[in-house]
Amino acid sequence: MEKNHSGLYTLRKVYGRHFVELFEIVHLLPFYPSSSDDGFAVIDYKAVDPAIGDWEEVRQFSQSARLMFDLVCNHVSAKSEWFLEYVKGNSVYQNYFIEADPAEDLSEVVRPRTSPLLTKFILANGEEKHLWTTFSEDQVDLNFAHPAVLAEIVDVLLFYLEQGAEYLRLDAIGFIWKEIGTPCLHHEKTHQIIKLFREVIDRAAPGTLLLTETNVPHQDNISYFGNGHDEAHLVYQFPLPALVLYSIHFENTRFLKEWANSLPKTAPETTFYNFLASHDGIGLNPVRGILPEEDIKEMAEQMKREGALISYKTNESGEAIP
Repeated sequence: MEKNHSGLYTLRKVYGRHFVELFEIVHLLPFYPSSSDDGFAVIDYKAVDPAIGDWEEVRQFSQSARLMFDLVCNHVSAKSEWFLEYVKGNSVYQNYFIEADPAEDLSEVVRPRTSPLLTKFILANGEEKHLWTTFSEDQVDLNFAHPAVLAEIVDVLLFYLEQGAEYLRLDAIGFIWKEIGTPCLHHEKTHQIIKLFREVIDRAAPGTLLLTETNVPHQDNISYFGNGHDEAHLVYQFPLPALVLYSIHFENTRFLKEWANSLPKTAPETTFYNFLASHDGIGLNPVRGILPEEDIKEMAEQMKREGALISYKTNESGEAIP
């Protein structure tokens, strides 16, 4: 970072000097004030972290690059004004978050983390509440069944369009609708909300593109295209990073080529967002059923020996798998 200048100023200068002729889209990972998870525990959706810059610098950047913003809509920081007001007992925010009884059967809920699904919070009046926290105790899930929450997030979406966003990445979007007794992943009401977002941007800023972040098997992933013109314009091509890594590691491109040749054509208004790695690393679940399971395990162990950090989950038989 240049002395006496912000990170956004420096990035804009570096982009203009070295990269503007090479690519036109710049994804600015969450630059909002946050309390954890590398920016994904947002304290204030409508502010720029002063350590990074300000909105004027974002708008200036949008003059030379097509910018992608993150709409982190599944949860907010436990240090956000919305949540702090809820803790104080402010009735305006009473239904902004999802209260649940720990005694209820939540076994069907799909878990992306090993942390507890519910976190106990003590309100200002001393009352205990157990709230839905899909990703961490610092990331409190929003209640989209409450109309005011949906209206708040649509307002944030429109604000980002005003600030120069041409691409909106819907972070962790598959988890936003909670209904006990269901997996709470890929819920039909989640798709309805994405359709609303699409309708809003098509009317307010035609040409803006929606990208859904759903690190799931292929058929679930492409369901976020909707009917081809009513949900996401782009979905991540999640199998690609692991298949490229496999091809390099095993010096074997067979599975990569077979998979690429098997992909169906997308609708005219949709396409895949190809990438080779992300801030979340390289997921292996999307290549299950594409790569042999033993090869997946061997590749993970080799990467571990070379210094990579590997996350594991327990399968139905109790075995830890990468």
